[in-house]
Amino acid sequence: MRLVHVITEDRGDYTFVVYNYYSGDVKEVRVDADKYALYEDRSSLEGLPDACPFLRFDAEGKAWCTVHYTRPDICRDYCCWRLLISDAQGRRAGRVLYQRTFVADTDELKRLWEEWKPTLAGLNDEEWDRAVIRHLRAAGYHVRE
Repeated sequence: MRLVHVITEDRGDYTFVVYNYYSGDVKEVRVDADKYALYEDRSSLEGLPDACPFLRFDAEGKAWCTVHYTRPDICRDYCCWRLLISDAQGRRAGRVLYQRTFVADTDELKRLWEEWKPTLAGLNDEEWDRAVIRHLRAAGYHVRE
C-alpha cells in the first residue's frame, strides 16, 4: 500500500495527511489512541519496504491498521483484490476479488465485462487472469496485479 498512499504531511499528535496515487484523494488520518505504541515500533516492517506506512504487526504476528478509525476510503473498500483496474486517468474502475469475482465500478466497464464473460468460459485460473488482463489493457485500462 505504500505504492498507493504516501504521507505528505505530519501534523503532529499522530495526525497525518496522506495522498492516494490512484484516485488523487487527500485524506487526514489519525493513529488510533490504543495503537500509539504499536505505531511507534517500526521494527515489524523490516523487509517490507512497500508496506502501508500505517501497517504494523504485533508480537504474535497479527497485522494491524494503526489508523483504522480514520482510514482512507480505498482501505474501507479493500477486500482482497487480486487485480486493481484503473481507467486512463488513473481512477479506480474495478477490481477482481477472490478467485474470479469481477467488480466493475463504472457502467462502461460493466458493459465490457458482460461482453467478455462468454470468452472466458472453460479457462483455467492462470489463463482466465491473462485473458482478463489482455481484454482490460486492450480497452485502455491499467491493471495492477
